Amino acid sequence: MKYFFLFIYSVVFAQQTKSVDFKSVSGQLAINPSEKSVSGAVKYYFKVLKPIDTLKIDAQNMTFSEVEMNEKKIQFTTNGKQLLLIYQFKKGNNSLTFEYKAIPKQTLYFVGSEATHNLQIWTQGQGKYTSHWFPSFDDVNEKLIFNLEVVFDSKYNVISNGILNRKWDNNNSTYWEYRMQKPMSSYLLMLAIGKFDKKTAFSKSGIPLEMYYEPSTSHNFESTYRYSKPIFDFLEKEIGVKYPWKIYKQIPVHDFLYAGMENTSATLFSSRYFVDSTGFEDRNYTNVNAHELAHQWFGDLVTAESGKHHWLQEGFATYYALLAEKEIYGEEYFYSKLYDYSQQVKQAAKTDTIPVLNAKASSLSFYQKGAWALHVLHEGIGEKAFRKAVKNFLKKHSFQSVNTQDFFDDIKKVSNYDLDNFSKVWLESSQFNSYIYNDLLYKNKTVHLLIDIAKLRSKPLSEKKEFFAETLQSDVYFSVKEAIVYQLKDETFEDKKQLLLLAMATNNLQVRQAVAATLNAIPEEFREQYESLLDDKSYQTQEIALYNLCQDFPTNQIIYLEKSKKWIGYSDYNLRILWLYLAIATNTLELDKKLLINELKNFASANYDASSRQNALEKLLDLDLKDDFVLKNLVSATTHHIWQFSKFGRDTIRTLLKNPEMRVAFERVLPGLNEKEQFQLKRLLKE
Repeated sequence: MKYFFLFIYSVVFAQQTKSVDFKSVSGQLAINPSEKSVSGAVKYYFKVLKPIDTLKIDAQNMTFSEVEMNEKKIQFTTNGKQLLLIYQFKKGNNSLTFEYKAIPKQTLYFVGSEATHNLQIWTQGQGKYTSHWFPSFDDVNEKLIFNLEVVFDSKYNVISNGILNRKWDNNNSTYWEYRMQKPMSSYLLMLAIGKFDKKTAFSKSGIPLEMYYEPSTSHNFESTYRYSKPIFDFLEKEIGVKYPWKIYKQIPVHDFLYAGMENTSATLFSSRYFVDSTGFEDRNYTNVNAHELAHQWFGDLVTAESGKHHWLQEGFATYYALLAEKEIYGEEYFYSKLYDYSQQVKQAAKTDTIPVLNAKASSLSFYQKGAWALHVLHEGIGEKAFRKAVKNFLKKHSFQSVNTQDFFDDIKKVSNYDLDNFSKVWLESSQFNSYIYNDLLYKNKTVHLLIDIAKLRSKPLSEKKEFFAETLQSDVYFSVKEAIVYQLKDETFEDKKQLLLLAMATNNLQVRQAVAATLNAIPEEFREQYESLLDDKSYQTQEIALYNLCQDFPTNQIIYLEKSKKWIGYSDYNLRILWLYLAIATNTLELDKKLLINELKNFASANYDASSRQNALEKLLDLDLKDDFVLKNLVSATTHHIWQFSKFGRDTIRTLLKNPEMRVAFERVLPGLNEKEQFQLKRLLKE
């Protein structure tokens, strides 16, 4: 019966796309953070092209009322996944109105709380389905114009797709009315609510670029958004098609599922990329910024019709982001990244048998191999022809769904390039063609050296030491010197000492960080040089160096901890959490250990992002601090929407439960947990 039911609805949908054209939808929404619900009134405009007796709108676990078509009651039903309208629909224009309510299990996320003044609410539609929070269409091929009006507490800002048409207050609530002018797929609908400020710049073409930030992080604004306007101006010129939307917004949010998401006209990105000038060195927003912006054309303006053609979104966004970074950081950076991509794909090809043109392809295939395929094509047909083909492709299929053949058709109009062979080699094969990538990379001096150095990996150090020394003292790009340091990892210190000194003397942050990361044990004769890493303007280097120095030179811990006692690090407090861990573990400092333990435990609580919480919990467990507070937060982790943190919680509890005493401890905290936490812990206790 279940399979018959699924068959019926797949048939219904196939008939619907040919018979009905949904034009636009307006929603008037209210968000309730206390019960984590969304409710509202929705109005769809659609045109019936051919008579049909059932319409379907995807709607996950929603309740409906006041369902009317053309202002008259209409029969409807729901199956937990769709709203089904049963009626003899005839050709012509129609309106559909209804009210709904949902308590989404995914896609609409409530982070923080009003009580702790850090509440944020945001959505993630791709891969999760907007139909969990707004009745819409899971199929990307159904494109329509979305307009949202949202009411919320006036202390917060509400952001959605498109232009803010108007905003007004009513008592303690504010109404925000957003309007789109062009159609898009439902997964690109977004909502973000939080306490944000913003600054606005304008592109060369006059597009408003709204850049949001939390007031407490205003000092990180410049370093985070440093290249936003240059990237926008570059991509609009490079792609050759005017930015297709009226405005562009960027909003950092806490505990975001991914690095970023290219919602139409409004990118959400992880707050971990909202960094100061020091954090910029290791964790900047530049690539994510360029990647998500490129999606406004490749993904939002034209959308892959199915997962099989997903490379048309991710491959293009990855490649154009790299072109934008080339404009910022230079050609050596560009080719070094292409080389990195080639090594990743080449390694993956040893076990990954799924080609790019497959809905089940890996992210590495869609992104990095897709980008490489475009680079091969770009080089193969030439700059002028490539840009013309891409421009024609976007203009011809604007606001539509596309497949790989659509792109190939535009390539054929400007070139006689052998697309059949190109497709077989790059899109239909899981292998990575080393001959082609070597030919394209060898033209760059930096990559030529990287490839030559890789070939020396099996050679004894005595045969390459002189070459390494000359290279470390030369003006070659830092990635070459970095590769040398990593190749030295397993050599004895005495054999590599002089080379490490040369690497440290480059004063390049990345090269020095490679030394910090690869030196397994710090000899006394190298201690002073290694200590200088504590002064490098890199939170990642400082974290590595502080930990290693405290481990290898315990008698000097008091010096290192005194030097680093005010360090914070990234927005996830990596350096502060490490400092607390080291200070609690040592007996050389006269400190209030109870105070330090409470501070570390606070980082493990729901007051902080998942990355901080996991880091703190790992440190607490390593210190054998397994009180009820720690155990409760471990269980809390299992219910978190960040899957890595959730998995950490489950795996850690499974390990602890092997100890009978810990099983008793978890059973003791069980009654004090909320319903979701109790469910997860009971399941683990039964395993």
